[in-house]
Amino acid sequence: MSTPRFLADEDLRRSLVTATRRLQPAIEFPTAVELGLSATPDPEILEFALANGWLVVSHDVNTMKAAAENRVRNAQGIAGLFLAPQNRPVRTIAESLVLVWTASEAEEWRDRIVYLPL
Repeated sequence: MSTPRFLADEDLRRSLVTATRRLQPAIEFPTAVELGLSATPDPEILEFALANGWLVVSHDVNTMKAAAENRVRNAQGIAGLFLAPQNRPVRTIAESLVLVWTASEAEEWRDRIVYLPL
C-alpha cells in the first residue's frame, strides 16, 4: 500500500494546490503544467496518472469525469479522480485532500470518482 499522491489537472485553480501544500507540506501535489503536460487531453492525463500512481484532482466535472468513466467502463482503469466543483471553498477542498492523504492508501481510490469536499 502507498501514500496518496495528487496530480492537479491543468484546469485546477493554483490556489487549491497552494492551500493543500500549506496545510500539509509533505503532500506530493504537482500540477500538470509542472510535469510538462500542458494541453494534454483528459484521457492521456488519466493514463499518465495511472501509470505513475497519481490521483487526479480536477475542476472539470464534465469532460474529465466522462473520460474517467469511459476508462473504467473499458477496463483501462484510473488511479482515482477527485472532482472539486469551482463553487466550493478552497480551504474545505484542501482539508479533504489532506484527510485523504492522512487516512487512506492510494490503492483505495483505484477506479473511483469522488466529489470534494468529502
